[in-house]
This record gives sequence, C-alpha cells and structure tokens, in this order.
Amino acid sequence: MQLNGTPPDLEQVKTLALTNYGHFTSMRVEDGCVRGLSHHMQRLARDCRQLFDVDLDIDRVRHFLRLALEDAPALTTARVTIYDPALDLGSIGKDADPNVLVTTRAASPGVASPMRLRAISYLRDDPPVKHIGLYAALRRRRIAQRDGFDDVLFLNPNGTISEIATSNIGFVREGQIIWPKSEYLNGITMTLLQQELDESVVVEPVTLSDLNEMDAVFATNAATGIRAVSAVESTEWPAQHEIFDELRGLYADIPGERV
Repeated sequence: MQLNGTPPDLEQVKTLALTNYGHFTSMRVEDGCVRGLSHHMQRLARDCRQLFDVDLDIDRVRHFLRLALEDAPALTTARVTIYDPALDLGSIGKDADPNVLVTTRAASPGVASPMRLRAISYLRDDPPVKHIGLYAALRRRRIAQRDGFDDVLFLNPNGTISEIATSNIGFVREGQIIWPKSEYLNGITMTLLQQELDESVVVEPVTLSDLNEMDAVFATNAATGIRAVSAVESTEWPAQHEIFDELRGLYADIPGERV
C-alpha cells in the first residue's frame, strides 16, 4: 500500500473508514502492462471531476502506480483509489486535494469458476461512477452468498437487469452478444470487448423472463476477465460454451499498455 508514492500512516487512511468518500479503479497488471490502461486513467479523471471538482494529474497517478508495482508479482491486481484524507463528515464541502492510494495483491492466473447469481431489486447511487461507497452492494452480495449464491444481480425498478455487484453482465442468444439496456457502471473489460466485437453486439432491455431465451451468460471484470454465469435464480446454463473461448481469445489478444 502506498499513498502518493510512500507507505501511509493511520491518520492518512482512516478517512477511508470514517468518511468513505472517493472513487477508484482496479486493473490486472501483467508484466507491467494493463489492457485498457488509458480507459482506467480516463475513468479516474472523469470521476475526480465529478466527486471533487478537480482535474486529476494522470501522469502523477501513473508514476505512483509504477512505484507501487516495483516489488509486485508479474501478475498483479492493482487498485488506485482517489480520496482526500483531509475531508471529514463535517467538512465534505471544502475544496479538495485528491490523494492517490495504490494497493496491490497477487492475481489468480487461472479462469474464474462459473457463478450463480441471485436477482435483487437495487439501483446503485451514481451508477456511472466507480465510487468507494460499496456498503449497499456488498450487503446484498452477502445476503446472496448466505443464501447459497456466489453474487448478486441488480434489477431496476422496472424489472430490467442492470449489472452484477462489481461486474458487468452479458448474454448470448443465437450467437449474438447482448448487453442490457440500463444505467450501470460501464466496465473497462466490457468496453474493450465492445470495441473488438463492434457491430456483432446489440443493446436491449433484458428481464428475468427473457433469460430462458439465452444460450449462455457471462460476467466481465478487469480482475477476472470473462467469467461464465451458470445460473440466475433457477434458470441455468452450461458452464462451458464456445463463445466463452472466443471472448477470452479476443480479450487476451488485446495488447496491454505499459504503466
């Protein structure tokens, strides 16, 4: 863990627990390169303007990211969190000086196991922003896991599907990829796949009643790539489908950007 390039002390990080105001992005680093690194940086810059009314110095962020990765394994998951340690509950409206916290952990080299999803009606606060206010999403994930599922699928008030707690969701019908038409956090992995697939993807509202029409379902996430979804509630699909290998191949062929 490094804050602005050096190990932080307790005073500097306690704001994350006591105020919990900020935003972040997580990325998979392979030999010092990241697929979609420029998208991650654009996300940080966009969200910083949204949350702090400040233009983020992306070159500075990349410098701190490089420092944090110096002793990290070749395959690493890095998270960059932007927050201001000086802001507290009573002074949240002050001018902000966003700091850069970089944390790293070893990334799994294998393909993530298929997951079963429980559907719950919930709309995240500011869906397009990758903010650190994860209580409500994690609370619903916990409920789902206590009921025997792996994660939670969010439904809009009108019953349409939006996203998984910390992943995007995609559907396969007659060989075509479908993204749900909804407001959600547009993930970097989803964005990169969209660029590769281009016109072979459609966007349309998807409800639970539409799931029987789907041949396969998958999740996308920067840390795990493309992960099979084997069930949503009682609707099930095979854990293996040829489209998964195709998508993983497309994703693997996307060149990484040097940090």
